[in-house]
Amino acid sequence: MILFIYLTATHGILSKKQTMLRNSYLILSLVIFISTVKGQYFTKINTGPLVNSPGDSRSVNWVDVNNDGWVDCFISNGPTGGQNNSLFINDTHGNFTAVINDPIVLDNKPSDGASFADLDNDGDLDAFVVNWYGVNKLMYINHGNGSFTQIDTGVIVNDGGYSETAAWGDYDKDGFVDLYITNSAGDRKNYLYHNNGNSSFTKIITGSMVTDALSSRSVNWTDIDNDGDPDLFVSNENNQNENIYRNDGMGLFTKLNTGPLLTNLGNTMSSSWADIDNDGDLDVFLANDQGFNSLFMNNGSFNFTKLVNDTLVKTPSRSFSSAWSDIDNDGDLDLFVTNAFGTAKKQLNFLYINDGAGHFTRNSSDIVARDSSWSYGCAFGDYDNDGFEDLAVATCRYGGIDYPDFLYHNNGNSNHWITIQLSGTYSNRSGIGTKIRVKAVINGAHVWQMREISAQTSYCGQNDMRVHFGLGIATLIDSIQIEWPRGMIEFYKDIPADQFLHYSEKIVNTTNNSGLNNLEFNVFPNPGSKSISLSLSNDYFHESDQVLICDIHGKVLIRITPIHTRILSIELTKYKLHTGTYFIKLNRNGMEMIRKFILEN
Repeated sequence: MILFIYLTATHGILSKKQTMLRNSYLILSLVIFISTVKGQYFTKINTGPLVNSPGDSRSVNWVDVNNDGWVDCFISNGPTGGQNNSLFINDTHGNFTAVINDPIVLDNKPSDGASFADLDNDGDLDAFVVNWYGVNKLMYINHGNGSFTQIDTGVIVNDGGYSETAAWGDYDKDGFVDLYITNSAGDRKNYLYHNNGNSSFTKIITGSMVTDALSSRSVNWTDIDNDGDPDLFVSNENNQNENIYRNDGMGLFTKLNTGPLLTNLGNTMSSSWADIDNDGDLDVFLANDQGFNSLFMNNGSFNFTKLVNDTLVKTPSRSFSSAWSDIDNDGDLDLFVTNAFGTAKKQLNFLYINDGAGHFTRNSSDIVARDSSWSYGCAFGDYDNDGFEDLAVATCRYGGIDYPDFLYHNNGNSNHWITIQLSGTYSNRSGIGTKIRVKAVINGAHVWQMREISAQTSYCGQNDMRVHFGLGIATLIDSIQIEWPRGMIEFYKDIPADQFLHYSEKIVNTTNNSGLNNLEFNVFPNPGSKSISLSLSNDYFHESDQVLICDIHGKVLIRITPIHTRILSIELTKYKLHTGTYFIKLNRNGMEMIRKFILEN
């Protein structure tokens, strides 16, 4: 039996309508279980407009466009002569209704990737869709109810290009999401636009991330080195190496070019980042067309180990997209990979099940691995709010024929789960870039899992932005830790499983003039080794302040009471800390500011 409750930060329950639907979902789950083959993770859905609207489909985005607590599905379409994109509204009964009169589905352009985020911080998800063949991009502002207005002025929508996909991310942590766009033809230079905070954008024209000319496909804003700011990862095809642009703060980036991840060559279409071994950092899967896929394990400080003996990297592929999800809710992330083109024969997709230690077994019997087509983008999202993530796959035109897209319902099991939605206040409203860590006892061990909220989880794919964790048999979560992009860290304890939670970023009290309002708390150098210095803009440290150095899970390791000084220096060598990531907290009069610090050798 499955029980689900939707909670807000004040732990309010679901609406009466959602509560009344609970029993109907129990019946639906029972019917699906009886009607499916034993051991099948998914059931294919064959009814409804989402799977009966053939198109030359590219991107899949699970996004709640009308703020009703149920994810809707956007699918882009992109043949040479153009085709309208599609938006399917979740009717909360497990079905979808196609939008027919809104500008977002009346474009008739050759579209590829799409990315949704709250670009104006007004509480709803706006849309950005890229086009190929030199056609200008598409930006749509959400009115809050799932209807959109197209924006056709400004450099961000009048730049042409041969664009593959796009991703929103707040690279300068000013509270507004910026946009990066990849191009694979034309002059092949990618685009970066800075959000000015008033729904206008400035095009960035300097730096290697916009002057490199490569055949770029996928892009991710992701904190590779765990230092608290989003780095930029770009995958490239045509036997070109991938790119990492390290975020150095203040809008500055450094291009890295050493190590196995950046010297791998290949025809890389998709990049998907996730903590697959539950060690607290983000690893990356690369999907390749006409070769073998790759998996790189993050060792910290931009160092990676390439996996060479796992089944996941030994299957010849024509892969285009990928998506991570804990499909069986056992406490580790599994992987789905799409395949397309190459021959006149339709291609099978790949499903890999994680054993909990970062090793994978290919499952060829599930329906998602037995359906064949020319599959492109894919994404996971829990469209019926039962605590198990479902899957949608876009299929491309081949031989002049448009094929229907795929929708698979997750059959579920007895394992437990938690799903968390965030709303930024000081940080960007969508919470993009936030890390959520959850600790629970799984298989007799205390396990920390980590997710990072992203507006682009793969090439032409955006997973449900509500962060989902499988918990195995655990019915109680020991700890939830939320690391917001602008430095605030929140902790919650003893949370029952099988809930939808909604947390809003806490607003710092600004009425206490003796507190920390309007001050910048700085840590330098960062990364550092033997010593660090702390400073407050336009203020001194007080004898009543308290400085705490904590590990990545919030455990206090060092307590320091400062003297009255403008610069507080801390000698780290005497504390015998190991290299890694730490949090430095400044407490004053009940208020707290937190900064992340990287300790190097």
